[in-house]
Amino acid sequence: MKITWFGHSAFRVEIAGATILIDPFLTGNPSFPEGVTVEQASAGVTHILLTHGHDDHIGDTIDIAKRTGAQLTANFEICMWASGQGVDTINPMNSGGKVDCGPFQVAMTVAHHSSSTQGEGGIATYLGNPHGLVLSAANEPTLYHMGDTDIFSDMALINEFHAPKIGIVPIGDRFTMGAKAAATACKRFFGFDIIIPCHYATFPILDQSADGFLAEMGDGASKVAVPERGVAFEV
Repeated sequence: MKITWFGHSAFRVEIAGATILIDPFLTGNPSFPEGVTVEQASAGVTHILLTHGHDDHIGDTIDIAKRTGAQLTANFEICMWASGQGVDTINPMNSGGKVDCGPFQVAMTVAHHSSSTQGEGGIATYLGNPHGLVLSAANEPTLYHMGDTDIFSDMALINEFHAPKIGIVPIGDRFTMGAKAAATACKRFFGFDIIIPCHYATFPILDQSADGFLAEMGDGASKVAVPERGVAFEV
C-alpha cells in the first residue's frame, strides 16, 4: 500500500487494482503541497471516498469524478447530491454497512461531527451524517480514516470488528479531537501499527503541528508517521 498526504484530511491510497482518493480537498487547501497539481494528485484515480459533506472534505470531488469517471463512495445523501451535480458513477452506503468496490471493501463507521455543504449566502445543504471509513483489501493492512470526529467509547467496537492497523486520525482540535483526545483514542481503543495524524496546520484556528499529539502519545509516539505532504510512502 502506498499513501500520499495532500494536507488536511486528503489522502491518495494506491493498492493493487485501485487508486483511491479520500476527502480530496485540493483546490483552495492552504496546505496542499506546492509544485503538485490537482491533475497530478488525481492521475489514474479509480475511486473517491468521502467521510462527510463539509467543503474542506468534498473539495474537488465533483470535478475529479466527472473528469476521470472514478466511482464515488459516500453516504446516500452525498451520492444523490453528487449525482445531481453530474457525477455518473455513485456507490451510496451508510454507517454499519460494507460495500465491495472490487479491489477492496469499504465499511462506514459512526463519527461525531456534522455534515453539510455551504451554498450561496452561507446557506447550508444537509448531506447526511458524518462517518469514518474502513478500507480493507487482500494482502494489505486494514486502514481506518476516522474522518472528523470526537473521541467516543464505541471506537472499541470498531477495533473489535475491523482491527485496523493503519489509523488516519484528526488531531487539530476545535472541530475534531485535539492532541490529548486523539492520543487517548489511539492508545485506549486501537492496536494500530501506524498512526497518521491529519486535520491540522491547514487554517490558523487549528493546531499548527503534530508536536502536542506526539507528546501525548508518549511511548506510542514511535508508531506515529508524520508524512511529508505530497510525498508517497509505503506501509
